[in-house]
Amino acid sequence: MLGELGFYTENHIDWEMLWSPYDERTYSFVIEQIQPEDIVLDIGAGDLRLAQRIASVVQKVYAIEIANRLIPSSLTHENLVVITADARYTPFPEDVTVGVLLMRHCQHYRLYAEKLRTVGAARLITNARWRLGVEVVDLQQDRMKFRELDLGWYACWCGQVGFKAGPPSQLTPEIDRIVNEVDDCPHCHMTGD
Repeated sequence: MLGELGFYTENHIDWEMLWSPYDERTYSFVIEQIQPEDIVLDIGAGDLRLAQRIASVVQKVYAIEIANRLIPSSLTHENLVVITADARYTPFPEDVTVGVLLMRHCQHYRLYAEKLRTVGAARLITNARWRLGVEVVDLQQDRMKFRELDLGWYACWCGQVGFKAGPPSQLTPEIDRIVNEVDDCPHCHMTGD
């Protein structure tokens, strides 16, 4: 079935083609999170359908895409700069204020988040941690160590998410609604992050 749809080649499945484009609700959420003065870096921009929409709202958009074949031959926005490269190894522009990473299967969340934070970006709009929902991550926020969290939902700097169990008697509706930004979770030690 996947081969019939063009998603399967001899050696791999093209996951990017399987998981994109995203639905209108996802794109609308991203647009709602940015401001006219923002300079956005769209990581893994694909066919630029979101980057072009963002360009009509913000000061400037950088779109990084590794697959040149996905990039349309004509662009309609002067404030859209396309970078054909691997985002893992390419320096990020120094003037970025917001990153966009719509990539449910991303294995490099921490790398991209750290590169964005290093250039001074304040926020990352992404679905890379929770896979289904899109969130806005404060890149400059201090994160508690995982071991300091007694109980509750967490999202780690490495990209791992989950629920840290504790005494059921301590679980309250307030605790259940909060996602704690942490670092140094057990997954970090398994992967060397």
